Amino acid sequence: MNYSRAVGVARFVLVILCIALLMSVAVCGVDAWGLGGIFDDGTVVLGLDLSGGSRVTYSAVTDDTGSSLSEGMDSILQAMRTRLDNSGYTEANVYLVGDNMITVEIPGIDDPNEAVKSFGSMGKLTFRNTDGETVLTGEDVAKAQAVYAQTSDGTYEYQVSLSFTEEGSKKFAAATKAAVGKTIAIYMDDELLSKPNVKEEITGGEASISSGNMTLEYAKMLAGNINAGALKYELKLEELRSIGPTLGEKSLQTSLQAGLIGVCLVAVFLIAVYRIPGLMASISMVAYLALFMLCISVFKINLTLPGIAGVVLSVGMAVDANVVVFERMKEEIRGGKSAKAAIKSGYQKAFSAVLDSNVTTFIAAGVLYALGSGTIKGFAITLGLGVVLTFITAVFLTRLLLNLCCDMYITNTGLYGVKERSVQ
Repeated sequence: MNYSRAVGVARFVLVILCIALLMSVAVCGVDAWGLGGIFDDGTVVLGLDLSGGSRVTYSAVTDDTGSSLSEGMDSILQAMRTRLDNSGYTEANVYLVGDNMITVEIPGIDDPNEAVKSFGSMGKLTFRNTDGETVLTGEDVAKAQAVYAQTSDGTYEYQVSLSFTEEGSKKFAAATKAAVGKTIAIYMDDELLSKPNVKEEITGGEASISSGNMTLEYAKMLAGNINAGALKYELKLEELRSIGPTLGEKSLQTSLQAGLIGVCLVAVFLIAVYRIPGLMASISMVAYLALFMLCISVFKINLTLPGIAGVVLSVGMAVDANVVVFERMKEEIRGGKSAKAAIKSGYQKAFSAVLDSNVTTFIAAGVLYALGSGTIKGFAITLGLGVVLTFITAVFLTRLLLNLCCDMYITNTGLYGVKERSVQ
């Protein structure tokens, strides 16, 4: 074995070992990093259809009727949907029941009381001066969000940024003008959430709450509670209930088995038709699965049955990309080029088509995420993530492996799916 072939073999083995290490970390986890294996309990957050969860029902306290009630409940429904998404429950369901009731179904939380605690309080939000008088309510707040921003003394810290409605801006300006050097307390019903000091009159409809030592978790919690209270009606808790998986406990296992069988059949097809390129593409699919499992473990992506469908669809995108490239390679080999030259030319000529198909699919996933809710968002997340990972593995990793094959002098055109080559 000459030196260049030995180097090629060493690099190929190194890449295979890296892929094996990725798969090992994905399956077994790393205790030192606090990362559980993909099959460990609690590592993967499952949706309602696969694991069940908790159902919480609220009723609106209001005397409104007819179209006024309908519009008010629709606004609350949208606000609660946003609240769920901001809290990380993108797979949760929220829907109207009757005229004045809303049901929230949150996956992965068996204890309904814990669900209420995680979702946040849904009482009446009020801003009160030092005399205990209410100067603003939740209806005057347009939005609250946790931010990392600069303070008046030039330092950066976590804060809660507040935006008020047009009417709320006027009320807040008047309240802060009268409370300079004092405090304005924020209450959810009679529970104190925050009591910031007022340094000056605040106009313009925007303000921030800072404490000097606010953590990101606290800022998100405070912003979430303010948003939850920024509702047209006060919501009264009516019912707490645990719910079982809608598709049965064995659905996840069956779905994963079906997906694994599909991936294996795809690998067999690629190897049978394209030989060495098909084998390298199959190895890249293993790397893709390892990366995907790591992503859903690290980022706690909720996995539902539609989400699994998104994974399978992204595998199909990878196969499509490989087929386009491999067919280009076969054309180049038939035209008289060597295996290494055909690999370079095939990827160059097929790259734009592969990129276009992946970009359009990613845009579709983005639209579904932006406009959808619940399991639609779950499908969009796994599809978008899958498209990115398959593009990386199908285009870059497979190409790297094929070039390493050429470095190992695996250049017989028959091994690349071409039996004969015309002579130019």
